[in-house]
Amino acid sequence: MCIRDRGLKVANPRYAIKKALKMHGRELYIKGRVFKLRGKLFVIGFGKASFEMAKEIEEILGDRISGGAIITPFKPTEKLSKVHVLIGDHPIPTERNVTNARRILELVKDLREEDLVLVLISGGGSALFSLPPEGISIRDKARITELLMKSGADINELNAVRKHISLVKGGQLSKAIWPATTVSLIISDVVGDKLDTIASGPTAPDETTFKDAYDVLRRKNLLDVAPRSVVRYIEKGIRGEVRETPKLNDPIFSKTHNFIIASNVMSLKAMKELAVRKGYNSMIISSHVQGEAREVGKFISSIMWSIHRDSIPVSRPACIIMGGETTVTVKGSGVGGRNQELALSVGIEIEGMERASFASIGSDGVDGVSSAAGALVDGRTMKRARELNLDSWEFLDNNDSFTFFSKMKNAILTGPTGTNVNDFMVALLA
Repeated sequence: MCIRDRGLKVANPRYAIKKALKMHGRELYIKGRVFKLRGKLFVIGFGKASFEMAKEIEEILGDRISGGAIITPFKPTEKLSKVHVLIGDHPIPTERNVTNARRILELVKDLREEDLVLVLISGGGSALFSLPPEGISIRDKARITELLMKSGADINELNAVRKHISLVKGGQLSKAIWPATTVSLIISDVVGDKLDTIASGPTAPDETTFKDAYDVLRRKNLLDVAPRSVVRYIEKGIRGEVRETPKLNDPIFSKTHNFIIASNVMSLKAMKELAVRKGYNSMIISSHVQGEAREVGKFISSIMWSIHRDSIPVSRPACIIMGGETTVTVKGSGVGGRNQELALSVGIEIEGMERASFASIGSDGVDGVSSAAGALVDGRTMKRARELNLDSWEFLDNNDSFTFFSKMKNAILTGPTGTNVNDFMVALLA
């Protein structure tokens, strides 16, 4: 098994559920906590991993499930016996996402105190589970999401806005489930695993405010180009004319329990263990890699040159492992993604380095607007590119990394993996 694949296995939804959840009689054991089933048990979920999570839940809980529904962006080839599968759109929400969100709220309406709801949350859940307030159309919400993504907003900034133009995010799903018990099983796609940011925190207290959402739009120079309905609603929230999202002291959270069952750092640790077994001097540099992809590429290449020339921070054979999620400020008209842009930047910087390679992939198998998961480069990539009359800088400036790596046959194609725990970055110096 290659180092990258080890990270994907640990992030596999069924593997993570099986490891975290056990059932004995009428007692549900989740990562050391015990929940007694006194009433009905419902399963709901949303995200790229929700189908596989639900499938494993059905294997474990079987007929104890009273009903449920999940929202996934992929049309599954199999059926679930207890949980309805709803197909939504990602990354830009559409009207059918709104319809699906209403169906889930209808399912958890009027629950009793003794009931329990398992909520399966994974990457992509924020777009898939969308329900804007009256006055904001899903088209306006999609527009502000697109503007924020193109502005280079990170996931925390993006979700601060999305939570405040939603009726289900920022702890509001827990409010809908109350007085029943909410137990969320979460596959984290957020750097730092912040509960209030993963899928915009539908079952977590919200630390952000309407003022924070407004400040994001101001910093990204979007106040004048954002849909007026969005700006007006956020301004109403600042004036106190719209209720804030639930905060930590809200009594609904006394019956809400959130468990992270897979994350980037869990995968990185497993990847390091495998690299050590393969004989590499292995080191995890960070699970919080963020910033503009091309600039992060320069930093990563500087570490590789330090190993190559000075054996710092480790000597060859070396394996440097990182995780996180970079951003791309789109200025060109090309096709690409953050992992391929990062790899292209590294490839430019490590030209001539012997026996050295670098790969960066999105754990969900989809990088940006391309069909690739990421890309692979080594010290000879740029020389090969020139032999094919490819100008690497021109592709980088046009945000056209996928076209570059397709021509070079260095794109990594996995197809959708069914999970999402951010990105994996691996540098090998043999």
